[in-house]
Order: sequence, then structure tokens, then C-alpha cells
Amino acid sequence: MNLTVLDWGIVAAVFLFIVSAVLSSKRLMRSVSDFLAAGRTGGRYLISLSQGTAALGAITIVGMFEMNYIAGFNLRWWEMVMAVVLVAISVSGWVLYRFRQTRCLTMAQFFEIRYSRRFRIFAGLLAFLAGLINFGIFPAVSARFFIYFCGLPATVDLAGLHIPTFALVMIVILWIPLFFVFSGGQIAVMITDFLQGIFTNVVFVVIIIVLMLKIDWSHIFAAVSAAPANASLINPFRTGSTKDYNFWYFFIGMVGVIYGKLSWQGTQAYNASAKSAHEAKMGDVLMNWRNIPQWGLFLVFVPVAAYTFLHHPDYAAAAAGLKPVLDGLASDALRSQLIVPLALTKLLPVGLMGAFAAVMLAASIACHETYLHSWGSIFIQDVVMPLRRKPFAPKTHLKALKLAILGVAAFSFIFSLLFQQSEYIFLFFAVTGAIFAGGSGAVIIGGLYWKRGTTAAAWAAMITGSVTAVGGIVVQQIDKNFFINGQMFWGLAMVLSSVVYVAVSLLTGRGRRAFEMDHLLRRGAFRIQEEYKVVGGVPLKGWKVLGMGREFTPFDKVIYIATYAWTLSWVVVFVIGTAMNLTGSVGGAAWMAFWKAYTSIYLAVSVVVILWFSAGGLRDLRRMIAALKTMTRDHGDDGFVHAREEKAS
Repeated sequence: MNLTVLDWGIVAAVFLFIVSAVLSSKRLMRSVSDFLAAGRTGGRYLISLSQGTAALGAITIVGMFEMNYIAGFNLRWWEMVMAVVLVAISVSGWVLYRFRQTRCLTMAQFFEIRYSRRFRIFAGLLAFLAGLINFGIFPAVSARFFIYFCGLPATVDLAGLHIPTFALVMIVILWIPLFFVFSGGQIAVMITDFLQGIFTNVVFVVIIIVLMLKIDWSHIFAAVSAAPANASLINPFRTGSTKDYNFWYFFIGMVGVIYGKLSWQGTQAYNASAKSAHEAKMGDVLMNWRNIPQWGLFLVFVPVAAYTFLHHPDYAAAAAGLKPVLDGLASDALRSQLIVPLALTKLLPVGLMGAFAAVMLAASIACHETYLHSWGSIFIQDVVMPLRRKPFAPKTHLKALKLAILGVAAFSFIFSLLFQQSEYIFLFFAVTGAIFAGGSGAVIIGGLYWKRGTTAAAWAAMITGSVTAVGGIVVQQIDKNFFINGQMFWGLAMVLSSVVYVAVSLLTGRGRRAFEMDHLLRRGAFRIQEEYKVVGGVPLKGWKVLGMGREFTPFDKVIYIATYAWTLSWVVVFVIGTAMNLTGSVGGAAWMAFWKAYTSIYLAVSVVVILWFSAGGLRDLRRMIAALKTMTRDHGDDGFVHAREEKAS
């Protein structure tokens, strides 16, 4: 057992605090839209931090450890220039703003309004199946982390039976989020994800400080310098031999950020939970700051620290104790997933071990409850309800949603018990996610921005992307060393589905009346005045969306200016650094000095971000609770598209 009584006490205290928050949310959930989208009452900080925690998840932390143990600091270098793309997407409200304007509770509900009911059912089923398979390994990866990090025994004796600990831990980490979702739906999800997000960021910063005090930068430099010449962990221009997690993995991922905005439905409820389109956009802008303590600092530095611990001779004696554990793992995939968590068991002191275990429990709960909610809701909203051709009664609707969510949990438990994972976590995500996201990006973008996009094009693009992605799964099962990995199949699916969508729209749209976008986006005569009153203005159009219009408050403008300044500063660093490397040779010592300065800057900014988001989020939380206590519910707001609404569209 790696955790002391103090460590377990910290885990228990965090868990009980979260449970108390869930119980307090039960009385706030009074309608289907409350269950699905928190009554559309989320403020920007609450949305941003909650969604970030849900997207993080225990499995994502393990996956990022796995990736950056191989790639080191290098991916952060390329992300500096691509951050311009991310900022442009967020400040313009790309896809998100228009989707929130539709007031749809799910993406496939938008598909029915924009295309057809049959396409909604097809797309909903595709999203559900892709998500179900993708989610299938979540409990397994999370359970293995807890077993090996906490040092739990392989079996537990119950009434004379030897029960595998693996199965018991999975039951626990699925039952807890089930209880949370059943108690308050998306309201409970948002509240718990937000509170867990604050705690997670604080612990991340403390761990970074402790590791920086324990592992000297000279040791880091000595360890990474021993890496192969073309697989550097600190020089992004010397990574030609880095397998899978190289420049092309990153480049395809960045293209996917543009193409696939809102395509992945794992956190779909957050797309509809903001109290206005402007708040949704501002929450997305704040994502650029929210990610600093997590993606920019903790998930990069910790794997490098673990690499140093396992490769520097000064730590050889302490690291030797991990060899029997690593050698005892059944596959290379498991060793890859667990090498950094096991290193942390030797690096973290008592108390901080418990705090990190509590972080992983919180991250596991946040991710599992969000995904359970998403896939169960999509099955009922976008498959069952359209097939019925009539809405549910409110109480029946809520029961159906909960039963579907329970079914998702049961499937993921069985899948995790039986499935033998053979590749990196993020490559598995790329292939399974592309089953839906490979084709849906073209369908979403075309549907929201191009009035000439047709239903036939939507069908063709979605099928093309899905077939390409499934083909990738089949090929990789046949040949594990196939030269195209999961990420590349995703890139291929994006290109093919986009070309097909445009071509088929042009062929089938001749002579047809263009789609009425004002009704879809609640503009002009269809505008909902109350939502515009929230911000006091109307959004800008065209290239002006990158600026600040009448709907911006003074502090909104401060956020935009700060976001632009932060991003452009790193772009300047990238340009200068790239020029220096292309015109001469930059040594390892210079790169090490740069990454040391980078880590220090990100650490300082992380402290500011934590204080800023905690204050803003608590304000949003109070406002959301107040609104849910007093607002009048529309029980017809359940995601069902009536025939007259389809015709008017």
C-alpha cells in the first residue's frame, strides 16, 4: 500500500465535500432541459472551468503523461504558433456561437432542423456508438492507475471468494458518477466539475513546486541529453525519430481543432448550457487561460521529471524499486500508461500522494459523469425520441435518460473487462473518435455557415468520414505496424468528407431554394430578445468577429486584449527561436535554459489564473443557483423537433 492514513484521509475529505455539493443540487433539477443543459444558466467561468475538468479526466492525465514522456517539451513549441489558430477560433466564436444560437440541446437536434429527421437518427446513432466504444476503456485505464498508484492488492477476499480488485475499482469509479448524474443531471455535473477543477489546479501547482525543488534542472538536462539524437525531449527540431507523437501528429490535431469544433460529443451538454451565445464564446476564450496550469504546465513538466527520475544515475537506487512492477505488467501498452504514475509514487511526499490520488478521483468522476451523461442523453434524444415521432412526458423522459445512462455504464464496465488495449491511449481516441468526428465536422460547419449545403451532402460526408475511420480500425487490427496510425486516418477522414460535402452540395443544390438561416440561428424576426439583453448588443459579422463589438463589457475587452497579448508574445518567441534554429545550431543547454524560463513563467501565471477563475466561477455558481431557484420552466423545451418547426426552417 503506497498511501498512508493521512493520504486516505485527504481522499475521503475531498470525496465527502463533492458528495455534499451533489446532494444540495438535487432540489434544483426540475425539468428535462435542467437535466440536459442546466436550464441554460451557465456563466463563462463556470462553463470554462467545469468543461475543462470534464475534458481532463483521469484517462486524459494518464494519456498526456504517456505522450509527453515520449515527446518531452517539444509539442509545446509547435503549439505556440498554432495557439494563434486556437485564439482565433475562440474569440470569433467559431461554430460554438452559432450552435448556441440555435438553442438545440444536442448536435443531432440541430441536424434534424438543418437537414432531416432521418439524418438526425443516423448521426445520433453514429455519435452514440463511437462514444460508447471510445468510453469503453475509460474505467479500465482509471482503475489501473488507482491500483498501481495506491498499491492495492490484485484481489480482495469477500466471503471466501477472491474478487479481482480491478473489477471492484471499476464498479466504484462508475457507481459514484452514476449517483451524481442521477441526482441532478447537468446541474450536478457542472457544480461538481467546477469544484473539482479548483482543487485540481491548486494541487497541480503544488506538485510542480515540489518536483522543481526535488529535481534539479541540471539533472533534467543530463537525463534528456542521453536521449537519441533525433528523438530529443527538449529540441523540437531534432525529433525525426520520435514515433507517433511527432510533428504530423500535432499538425493533424491542430487542423482537427478547426474542422472538428464541437464534433466530439463527449462533453456535448456544455455546448448548450451557457446562458447566452456570448457567454458561451467568452467561456471558450477563457479556455486559453484555463489550460495554462493543466495542459501548459503540469501535464508537460511531470512526465519530464519522471523521465529524469528513471534515467539519471543519481536516482537509480530509488528507481530500481519500480523495475519489478513494470516488468510484471502484461503488455507494453500498460507499461507505457503506468510508468509516470509509478515514478510519482517515489517522488511525491506523504500528503501530496493523497492529494494527487484525490485529484485523480475527482478527474475520474468529472470525466465519467460527463461522458455517461452525454452518451446516454444522445441515445434517448437523438435515436429513441425521433423514432417515436412524439415527445415523452417529462417524468417518463427523465426515467428514460437515466436508464440509458445506466446502460452506458454497464457496457463500459464489460468492455473494460474484456478489451485488450494494444496502442497508445490518444491514438485509440483518434481512431474511435473519427467514427463520428471524421465526417461530422464538414456537416456541422456546412450546416451553420453555408446556406447551400444539402441533406444529401450531409449523408455523403458523414458516411465517407465514418467508413474511412472504420477502415483505419480494421487495418490496424490486421497489421499493428501499418505505416498510417490512428491520427493519420483521422486526417484522411477530414479531407475526404470535406471534399464530398462541397461536391455533393453543388451537384444536388442546383435550382433549390437556399436554407433559411435566420430561423435556425434565431436572428432577425426569430430573435429571442431575452438572450441578447444579457449582453446588451448584437454580435459582429465577417472579419469583425475577431474584434470587440457592442455586446462586450469593459472587462470582456480586457480579457480579449490580454488573450491576444499573451498569445502573440509566444508567437514572437516561436518566430525568433525558429529563425535561430534554421540559420544555425542551437545547443541543448540553450534549449534547457529556455524550457526552464518557460516553466517558471507558466507557474507564475498559473497562480493568477487559479485565483481569477475561482473568484469568477464562484460568482457564476451563485448566479446559476439563484436563477434555477426562480426561473419558470418550459417543459416543451425537451429537444423534440415538431413538424411545423421543420417546415418553417
